[in-house]
Amino acid sequence: MAGTWWRDAVFYQVYVRSFADSNGDGVGDLAGLKSRLPYLADLGVDALWLNPFYRSPMADHGYDVADPRDVDPVFGTLADFDDMVAEAHRLGIKVTVDLVPNHSSDQHVWFQEALTAAPGSPERERYIFRDGRGPDGSEAPNNWTSVFGGPAWHRVTEPDGTPGQWYLHLFAPEQPDLNWDNPEVMADLEKTLRFWLDRGADGFRIDVAHGLAKPPGLPDMEAVKETLAGDGHPRFDYDGVHEIHRRIRKVLDEYPDSMAVGEIWVQDVERLKLYLRADELHLAFNFVIVQARWRADELRKAIDDSRDTVSGTPAPPCWVWSNHDIVRHVSRFGEGLVGDRRARAASMLTFALPGVVYVYYGDEVGLPNVELPDEVLQDPTWERSGHSVRGRDACRIPMPWTPGEPPYGFSPEPVDTWLPQPAGWSPLAVESQVGVEGSTHTLYKEAIALRKAREEFSGEMTWLDAPEGCLAFRRDGGLTCLVNFTNHPVELPEHRELLLTSVPLVDGKLPGDAAAWLV
Repeated sequence: MAGTWWRDAVFYQVYVRSFADSNGDGVGDLAGLKSRLPYLADLGVDALWLNPFYRSPMADHGYDVADPRDVDPVFGTLADFDDMVAEAHRLGIKVTVDLVPNHSSDQHVWFQEALTAAPGSPERERYIFRDGRGPDGSEAPNNWTSVFGGPAWHRVTEPDGTPGQWYLHLFAPEQPDLNWDNPEVMADLEKTLRFWLDRGADGFRIDVAHGLAKPPGLPDMEAVKETLAGDGHPRFDYDGVHEIHRRIRKVLDEYPDSMAVGEIWVQDVERLKLYLRADELHLAFNFVIVQARWRADELRKAIDDSRDTVSGTPAPPCWVWSNHDIVRHVSRFGEGLVGDRRARAASMLTFALPGVVYVYYGDEVGLPNVELPDEVLQDPTWERSGHSVRGRDACRIPMPWTPGEPPYGFSPEPVDTWLPQPAGWSPLAVESQVGVEGSTHTLYKEAIALRKAREEFSGEMTWLDAPEGCLAFRRDGGLTCLVNFTNHPVELPEHRELLLTSVPLVDGKLPGDAAAWLV
C-alpha cells in the first residue's frame, strides 16, 4: 500500500565498504552493490539501508561527512548511485540511506571556514565553539566525554597562532557537532533530504537521532559516561531534539512514500515513545532486544518492552539483532555451532513477530564476528581509547560470496580487502549456501517467503503457555511460533501443521535452541 510499504518490510542493511567490490581496490562500492541486487531480490528483502557513502576523509568510515550531497570516489559517483537505485526499483526493492545530522567532518567547508573565522562569527555559530574554563581558557568548557573515549572537546589554534576556543565533538575530534540552534543548519539538512529524495531514495536511517539538540549552558555531566545512551545525561535526549524531527518529518511528508527510522539509544519507554509521535519519526530501533541474553524470560521482556514502546503511537515495532555497531548475534549468543543454531532460531522469532525486521548483511549466511590482530584495526575507538576498546571492526568483515580463498569473490581479483577476511570461510560463502537444504541462507529465504505469502502472519500477537524455558505466541492470523531456549527437546502443539523449523525435529520434538512455526 502506498505510503505504508515499510510497516511490515524486511530491510537489509548494506555496509557498503564490506558488501561487494566492483573495481578490485578491496573496498565495497555502489557498482558492486548494484551487481548483487538480483541476489537480494531473490532473498526476498523489501528494502535496503545503506551506510554512508558520502564524501568523507573516512576518520569514522563515512560517518564524518565532508559533503552530504555527493558520493565519495571510493564508493563511485552520483551516476553509480542513480543506476543502483534504478535497478533496485526495477527489482521491487526500496532504497533508504543514512543521514548523519549530529556532526560533520572537520574537512567540511563549513568547519574549515569556522577555523579561519573569529570567535563569535557566523561561521563558528554553525558549530558549538566555546571559550575554555580557567584563567587562560586551558580547561575544557565542561566535563562531557566522547562516545569514542576521552574528552568531548578539542581546542583550536586561532589564525594568529594563539591557543583559542574549544569545539564540541561527541564522537571523534574529526566529527565536530553542529549547532542545531542555528537555522542555517536545519536549512542545509532540508536541502540534503530533498537532494536524495529527488534522486529516488525512499527514506532515511537517522544516525544518533536522540542527539542533535544540546541543553542551554551545556551543563556538566553528573558522572562520566562514554556511551550513546540517553539516560539523563545532557548530551543526549534533550527535549529540543523533537522540534528537529518535526522539521524533518515535514520534508518527508512532501514525499508520501518516504520514511525515516531513528537510531535512538534511550532506555525509558515513555521517553522513546516521544520520537514516534505522528509528526516525528515513522520508526525507531529499540535496542532492548540486542541487550538481552539467550533466555526465554529476558527475550520475552525485551519483546514486551518493544511492543510497549510503540503502544499508542502510529509506529509498528522494529526488530534488529545485529548491525555495524554491535557484536553480531551469531557470536553474541554463543561459540561456534551453538551461536549459529541460536541465531537461526532468533531469526525465525523476529520474522514471526508483527512489525519491521532489519537484517544485517551476512546474517543470512551466519557471519560471526572476527577477532582481528591489533595492527589491522581501523575503528577510531581503538586509538581514542588508548587501545583498550577494540571497536567495531569485527562485525564489518567483507562479505564472502564464493568458496575458496580470500577475498571469496568480494573483489573481482585477489586483493587485500580493507579489513582482512579469515581463512576457512568457504562454508559461509553465499554460493556454498544458496539452494542448499538446511543452510542458513535457505532458512532465511524460506522464512521471508512464508512471511510474505501466508495470511497467518497477520494481526497482533498473544503470548501462549509454553514449556519451561520456552516462548510461544500466536499471531491473530493463525501462526504459532515456538522457541526452545533449553538444551532438551520439547513437544510441539498437537493438531497443527508444521510450516518451518530452524533445525530438523528429533523424534517429532523440537530440539534445544530451535524455533518452529505452526498453523
